[in-house]
Amino acid sequence: MEGNLPAGVTSFVGRKTDLAETKKLLGIARLVTLTGLGGVGKSRLALRVAHAVRRAFPGGVYVVDLARVGNPGLLAHAVADVMRLPDQTVRPQLDVLAAHLADRRVLLVLDGAEHLLDDVAELAEVLLRRAPRLRVLVTSRQALDVEGEHLLVIGPMGPSDGLSLLLERSEAAGAPISDREVAARICARLDGIPLAMELAAVRLRTLTLGELLRRLDDRFLALDGDPSAPGRTARQRTLRATMGWSHELCTPAERLLWARLSVFAGGFGLTAVEQVCSDMRLPRRDVLDVITGLVDKSIVIREQGADGARYRMLDTVREYGAEWLDRLGVEERLRLRRLHRDHYLHKARQSEEAWFGPQQESICAATREDRANYRLALEFSTQTPGEQTAAQELAATLWFYWVGCGHLAEGRHWLELSLTIEPTPSPARSRALWTAAYVGILQGDAKSSIDHLEEAREHGEGRDRACAIHRLGCAALLEDDHERAIPLFREALGHYDRLGLVDSHVLMARIELAMALAFRGECEASAALCEHVRATCESRGERWVLSYAHYVAAYGIWQAGDAAEALRLARECARINHVFHDLVGVVLAIELVALVLTGNGDFGRAAELQGAAGRIWESVGPPLFGSVYFNAPHIECERRARLALGDQGYEEAAARGAQMALDEAVAVALGARPSHARASVLTRREIQVAELISRGMSNREVAELLVVSKRTVDAHVEHILAKLGFSSRAQVAAWISETRGAEPRESEKNGG
Repeated sequence: MEGNLPAGVTSFVGRKTDLAETKKLLGIARLVTLTGLGGVGKSRLALRVAHAVRRAFPGGVYVVDLARVGNPGLLAHAVADVMRLPDQTVRPQLDVLAAHLADRRVLLVLDGAEHLLDDVAELAEVLLRRAPRLRVLVTSRQALDVEGEHLLVIGPMGPSDGLSLLLERSEAAGAPISDREVAARICARLDGIPLAMELAAVRLRTLTLGELLRRLDDRFLALDGDPSAPGRTARQRTLRATMGWSHELCTPAERLLWARLSVFAGGFGLTAVEQVCSDMRLPRRDVLDVITGLVDKSIVIREQGADGARYRMLDTVREYGAEWLDRLGVEERLRLRRLHRDHYLHKARQSEEAWFGPQQESICAATREDRANYRLALEFSTQTPGEQTAAQELAATLWFYWVGCGHLAEGRHWLELSLTIEPTPSPARSRALWTAAYVGILQGDAKSSIDHLEEAREHGEGRDRACAIHRLGCAALLEDDHERAIPLFREALGHYDRLGLVDSHVLMARIELAMALAFRGECEASAALCEHVRATCESRGERWVLSYAHYVAAYGIWQAGDAAEALRLARECARINHVFHDLVGVVLAIELVALVLTGNGDFGRAAELQGAAGRIWESVGPPLFGSVYFNAPHIECERRARLALGDQGYEEAAARGAQMALDEAVAVALGARPSHARASVLTRREIQVAELISRGMSNREVAELLVVSKRTVDAHVEHILAKLGFSSRAQVAAWISETRGAEPRESEKNGG
């Protein structure tokens, strides 16, 4: 099943009426908003509903945590990010989203919209207008107030559900409840607010039920005298009272850390906490114990990340911590925001330094995991007087993420913003100039990048000047001016060599020079450069530049007539770049695979891949950069395929390819059968078993229904997985959903 729907960490208790009503609304309305106060359980309900209806959305269920989006201009980028869409084109990202969703049946869950109401409303309206099969489920403390919105107000839990939740959470906390009557009074005192009850359940590790109830009563009496309370509703005061009580039960060190942790966005690691939050008042050696105390009190949530343990706070909890940080003064908040930015700048520098080596995949994953904090650091640096140079430095240092991990559009946003707000020449500006130009060139916008490169060439020194010259060569290459590109590449390589540099930039310059030479017919010189780069990359364990060396080498080898080796290298290029989410590398490789397949007589597959590539280019930029030379193999491939299939046959095959999701397009390029062709390889009984599997039935249940042995069903399932090239039952279920559509099921034909 496509999407990013998370598995539930804790069980879902009660809410049967709300669950049924939300499902009903999603069946009749295309935009449903769940509203209610913070902590009432909107997010958990939305996720539960999404799980319940997921099979109705073969295009996938995607959940966007809007708490991680502070900049309204990056809202569409955040949605594209969770959908694994390329964030690369110069087209508005909202247009990219709309084009992708136009003919797909998708459920989009936008969680926590209250701080971006107008922007979420605009995004929802545009997408729903241009994608008729889309459904949008929003959680927010306020309605979006747009046409077609169906509201469902989520209130506190009823007495029975609330008691069930408190009983279950206290059991999970290791403090089972025996006196249900007192427990029910606690639920009533907490107004049935789930977050309040979950925080209270943790207290039962150290308090009896009676003590907990008395302390709650004392806390609420104290709140009546709180001058900030009259402006809040009774239930808001209840949640705030519970939060305040949890705060009072923390140690002074825990309270201080709670406040300081509010400068983070999304998840964060222990090292980040130690770097940003420790000082004389909170020594680094104590941070682990203090954050463990906050985890034990359910203030902080501990999760498993790519590099070990990570932590996060719920929005409501983070907001409360931010209020306490504000009480410490503006200077303290600025100090912590600066420490936060400096930590992520240091981390970006470390990642860039390690990029040319065997850790590239883990660097991509770790940077993607920290993207909310990088965005927060960039927001601080671009919005705070005196920090603009650091903004240029951070945006430029993250070039490997923007370029190598598929985030060109967001990278260009930050780079151009940082250049606009600080025009003074400096090393940081020179670096941001050529990086912004590099990103623009890859988006197919070479002409507008020239001014940046000329300025960086004039003011930059050392590596920055060499990189500016190098990217001027890239611009010339994509504008088909090889007579200009080749000398520029050679000049840049001369600078790199004199500086003693061997890194991704140096080797990419050699690869781009090799491409220019190949276009000019100097195949031996091109092949020698590719071989040198491939050997260097393999000796260092480098994969990203290696993929482009494979691409250029494959092009030359195909010209020389070795189709088998060209196909192997082009497929390896596609495979590597798919891991990195580098859509430029992926689509170039798919184009080349299609061309090579025409030489093998596989014209139908070639046409399908051209259709898939065309769909990907819509999200990346001008097809094949608008270059005559890059486009020539595409034209030749299409000519051969049309000659073999006829115009109608070619168009039908290309249309099938255009419907492929990215993962399937890459799989087909790597040699898998397209999904539309897979049904023919299954027997009627295997199709019947596959349909029953897609309903969530176990092998034993299938055997009982079909009146056969479980061993027979086991064998059928093994054959199905092998024939379809799948590794899990979930993939079979997703395939059934997408390929059978409205057709009657085999089990239905047989009366099952």
